[in-house]
Amino acid sequence: MSLREKTVSGISWSLAEQFGSKIVGFVISIILARLLLPEQFGLIAMLSIFISIGNSLMDSGLTSSLIRTNDANQRDYSTIFFFNLIGSVLIYSIIYIAAPLISGFYKQSLLTNIIRVYSISFIINAFFSIQSTRLTKEMNFKAQTAIKVPSSIVGGISGIVMAKMGLGVWSLVAMYLLNSFCSTLLHWIYSDWRPSFLFDRNSFKRHFFFGYKMTISGLLETLYQNIYVVIIGKNYPASQLGFYSRADTISQLPISNISIAINKVTYPVLAKISDDSSKLKEVYRQLLQQIIFCNTPILICLSVIAEPLFRFLLTEKWLTAVPYFQILCLAGISYPLHSYNLNILKVKGRSDLLLQLELVKKVISIVGIICVIPYGVLGLLYFQLAFSFVSYLINSFYSGKIINYPVKEQVADVYPSLLLASIAGYICYLFDFYLSYYQVVDLARIIISSFIYFAAYLGASYLLKLTAITNLKHLILRK
Repeated sequence: MSLREKTVSGISWSLAEQFGSKIVGFVISIILARLLLPEQFGLIAMLSIFISIGNSLMDSGLTSSLIRTNDANQRDYSTIFFFNLIGSVLIYSIIYIAAPLISGFYKQSLLTNIIRVYSISFIINAFFSIQSTRLTKEMNFKAQTAIKVPSSIVGGISGIVMAKMGLGVWSLVAMYLLNSFCSTLLHWIYSDWRPSFLFDRNSFKRHFFFGYKMTISGLLETLYQNIYVVIIGKNYPASQLGFYSRADTISQLPISNISIAINKVTYPVLAKISDDSSKLKEVYRQLLQQIIFCNTPILICLSVIAEPLFRFLLTEKWLTAVPYFQILCLAGISYPLHSYNLNILKVKGRSDLLLQLELVKKVISIVGIICVIPYGVLGLLYFQLAFSFVSYLINSFYSGKIINYPVKEQVADVYPSLLLASIAGYICYLFDFYLSYYQVVDLARIIISSFIYFAAYLGASYLLKLTAITNLKHLILRK
């Protein structure tokens, strides 16, 4: 199988894996949102920064190093496996001790026991990190689909049953832990790799030298991504954090999942051609056009139909989250733009530049966030929207130079899709306003407005023969 065929097959299965598990998770979260209260989701959201930091420290960027290392062997894999395992126990111990301080910070006494139980997932997940890395490196996303979807179903059903029993926030904790346990078990079933009892210091140093810079970058990104959660959780009722968390979770379904699915395939592919900057630029150009062409219309359409969508799926009690969701959808448009620029630095082995960029962005971001705190949750979100595009300009600085693909050229390549998606969004908004005026039921509004949006967008794209839709047609037909 050629690299192109392998990439197309990998993307198909990666999308199936990403969306299979996420759609299952989304359906389960909708059911749970109807059974539980916003403040109970808010309590779990308060833990997100600590869980994310723990996951970043446990990995230390070493799995990314393994993926980009073409000659990785059993010694490399076993070394990183035992490092992750020992690290997970250490991190869990630290969080266990710090749990009362965390609950005191948020003034939520119940958080102490929640975080101590929830964080057991660190140790569980450490047992399959290398198996998952090898499946990604081999582009075996079919196996990953067979792992993630059943794990999500088992964890989700358990969470729903416990929620119906009246166990409240503990149903969310149990759901996450059971999902992690099933995922570990299935990874060991589907992967034939087993660790050898050895730890090679030279191997560890080689991967750590690349990985520690990515770890610092990842920690900075984690702190930034969760700083809104910390500020909202600290200064507002748990219900407000629940609204924000739910809006962010739903918006991430199209924002990150398409990007993550494609990124899992393209990162090893780009790594294979990292020495050919000309070819790397062309592959990256097509990738960028495709992801913007697919992602942008979904996000704009969702922001237009947000009100009937939330009322239909989550009931009236979640309508406070609608403006949060709309802003987050618009902010998500730029996510693939700056995310894939960073991948260029990764495959070129320039984790030093990656760290520099993250430091610059986070300094600017922190100053901006401090300035908008007095304007409340909406002020924070509008700043997040503005800074998402600033991040893209910063991220594209080095990568544009490395592969001779400056930001001006990148914007020119994706501008047609962005413009058409915006025009179709305005048309959709007018139709939805008309439907709401005549009090059309929510489900009908969602279906009619979505149909009008995508008919206008795809029809105009086809008539204008956008490069993205032409390439997508050839990709699907494999011409």
